[in-house]
Amino acid sequence: MTELFPEYEKSTGGPPPPLAERMRPESWADLFGHEHLIGEKSPLRRLIEKDAGLSFILWGPPGSGKTTIARIVAHITQSEFHEISAVNAGVADIRKIIERAKSSWAQSKRQTILFIDEIHRFNKSQQDAVLPYVENGTIRLIGSTTENPSFEVIPALRSRCQVFRLGYLTADHIRHILERALKDEVHGLGDTPVAFDEAAMDFMVSHANGDARRALNVLEAAVMYQKELGVENPPPIGPSVIEGIVQRTAVLYDKDGTEHYDHASAFQKSMRGSDADAAIYWLAKMIAGGEDPRFIARRLVITASEDVGLADPMALVLANAAFDVVERIGLPEARIPLAQVVIYVARAPKNNTAIKAIDSALSDIEHKGQSFPVPNHLRDAHYKDAKKYGYGTDYKYPHNYPDHTVEQDYLPAELKGKKYVPRDDK
Repeated sequence: MTELFPEYEKSTGGPPPPLAERMRPESWADLFGHEHLIGEKSPLRRLIEKDAGLSFILWGPPGSGKTTIARIVAHITQSEFHEISAVNAGVADIRKIIERAKSSWAQSKRQTILFIDEIHRFNKSQQDAVLPYVENGTIRLIGSTTENPSFEVIPALRSRCQVFRLGYLTADHIRHILERALKDEVHGLGDTPVAFDEAAMDFMVSHANGDARRALNVLEAAVMYQKELGVENPPPIGPSVIEGIVQRTAVLYDKDGTEHYDHASAFQKSMRGSDADAAIYWLAKMIAGGEDPRFIARRLVITASEDVGLADPMALVLANAAFDVVERIGLPEARIPLAQVVIYVARAPKNNTAIKAIDSALSDIEHKGQSFPVPNHLRDAHYKDAKKYGYGTDYKYPHNYPDHTVEQDYLPAELKGKKYVPRDDK
């Protein structure tokens, strides 16, 4: 088979790196997206170009450019650059880099950047090992994470780093990246006789879901497939080839991370807002992402009680039924009753009296110190000597009165007249 990129094999002495790595931008001009962070007049870019010694954490989805930005920063500031992955690096690796950083500064007054990929995977002791050297300036830290740093990075380290949020790349960004790879004769596919029809290009852009690495991986696989056919002057690659490579569109969902909570929030808020279409979409997204259906069912039960509540008590009955179905038959069949009840809950009238009432009472007890003893007339009087203590004395049995009601205090005397539930609520 003819090698696609023989020049890379010669220069590295081994197989060429993946297209996504070869096409990694080396300057701001080549980097697509994130104009709010690295645009010409953005604060971050100005601080970097003035070499302000800023340590920061880049929080964003896979393939959004976190590693690329770190490498560009090192190039612009002419810093020593050490890149480690939190997955396989430990405290010993950090210590070696610290010693090199001290040596580099002593010999050439050259600053060192330590880039920790997936910093959220570092445990507390590992993060603590980095902290003093960030604090005293021995190293400049750039971390990358797909998880919310507020949850995964220790406060002491977070306070010494700015956190910058990167979003997903847009469809236009992904298209530009693919087109650049097809034209680039040095690092990309520019010297390879290959073309894609518009539908195939659209498919790759859609499949990428904002992840440049994923898009370039599919592009490279499609070109390799075309080369394997060995056809001279092949026709443009169509969507059927791309479909065969990707099988199914990638789902932007991490059931063990931030996406898990964000999607659950969107799901519940859509039902609360009576938008059945949005609720079904988020339900589908969680199912496609491999979410535990019992977690979905729990959110459904909570919403049926918290947001529908007294306006339609049947919603809670149905939600519990859906939970039971999930437990008994699981997915994929359980998707149908889940969808049925999601639509019901979304369309049901809403009433949040129950959660407001219980949370108000809990607040009085737990935060306002209003934890009072049970009045004597309401205490249990069904045991020996209870009467001796006055328990049950003066209690009025409602069934002995017309309409089974009687005027009597049921709250502690200190809370007499307190209303947690509106009287006109149903």
